[in-house]
Amino acid sequence: MALIMHAGRENKNVYKALIAAEYVGVEVKMVDNFEMGVSNKSPEFLKMNPIGKIPVLETPDGPVFESNAIARFVARGSSLFGSSPIEYGQIEQWIDFSSFEIDSNLTRWLYPRMGYGTYIKPAEENFIAGVKRGLDALNTHLASHTFLVGDSVTLADIITTCNLLLGFKFLMPKSFTSEYPHVERYFWTMINQPNISKITGEVKQAEATLPLASAKKPEAKKAEPKKEVKKEAAPAPKPEVADEEEAPKPKAKNPLDLLPPSKMVLDDWKRLYSNTKSNFREVAIKGFWDMFDPEGYSLWFCDYKYNDENMVSFVTMNKVGGFLQRMDLCRKYAFGKMLIIGNEPPFKVKGLWLFRGPEIPKFVLDECYDMELYEWTKVDLSDEAQKERVNQMIEDMEPFEGEALLDAKCFK
Repeated sequence: MALIMHAGRENKNVYKALIAAEYVGVEVKMVDNFEMGVSNKSPEFLKMNPIGKIPVLETPDGPVFESNAIARFVARGSSLFGSSPIEYGQIEQWIDFSSFEIDSNLTRWLYPRMGYGTYIKPAEENFIAGVKRGLDALNTHLASHTFLVGDSVTLADIITTCNLLLGFKFLMPKSFTSEYPHVERYFWTMINQPNISKITGEVKQAEATLPLASAKKPEAKKAEPKKEVKKEAAPAPKPEVADEEEAPKPKAKNPLDLLPPSKMVLDDWKRLYSNTKSNFREVAIKGFWDMFDPEGYSLWFCDYKYNDENMVSFVTMNKVGGFLQRMDLCRKYAFGKMLIIGNEPPFKVKGLWLFRGPEIPKFVLDECYDMELYEWTKVDLSDEAQKERVNQMIEDMEPFEGEALLDAKCFK
């Protein structure tokens, strides 16, 4: 039995395994007549991946899902994993880096512009800043390296190139990427490798950042109001979203939208936080308490339950980064600060969260599995010591509770 890929072919996450297969000489066949939203909901597919995400690789010994895992499976035992233990470790390092620091930010920048999810300008600015931070680090490394690890293409290069693909095609024109010349050189070197171009086809860089899908609709409707039915019959094609799950479907009204109006406007606080560059205590912290509505919002401390496992700094930071990515479902209703504490392992992870409503929203507890990894304690607003702890966490005070900060991340 050949390896069979269950997904549409034009998907950057599928490309990872197909490119690896070209390098190692493994045959991977695409399943016939795959239809997103239909094929991946069938009983046969759900037996391979119970949550219906793509891609899934069917093998003689059982299925494998998650695109990086599939690529690793295809490349197992080959030179794509380097020639020494340290090269193997560095390859895994760059796979994680490109997934958490680049891919996660690029896709969350792209989705709302394609009409998949709600566009929130401060959120987009945060994702763009994350992309720039990742590209800056990658650019520094590539200033003295042709490939990420060693002197030839590895699985890290394949996955990183695929993770950069949507950015170059839809979001990052030359004016954006010119700030990262070594990343530019690297991407075009990789994308023109025969084993890669055979899978991706010709790639052209975006001339401008993809405009907001929602911004186009009113203009078209105003110009040709009577042709609305015709427009739906033949819509302009959207670029394929090369992610591992379906585009979000319209959701029922969130229960938090049905709460009584609050005097606190969360976006006003997020703007104040982002725009305050000096006198943080006098401006941002004071502004927070002036805005805060204890009837409409609640504050919570969280403490990671398994700090003794946090022995590697970048793994701990990636763990927190993944948590914040999965909290994206409540961005409209929350603000958070996560601190990674300590100069030496084990590192401590503590956080502060502001949620709409008097309790942690049920849909967050139900849908974000990370929540159960933390102890949650509601802030006692009558306790001045707890309020001062809130202040210190918002402003990333260092030392915090007598220890240095390794990193501080903001969810806004």
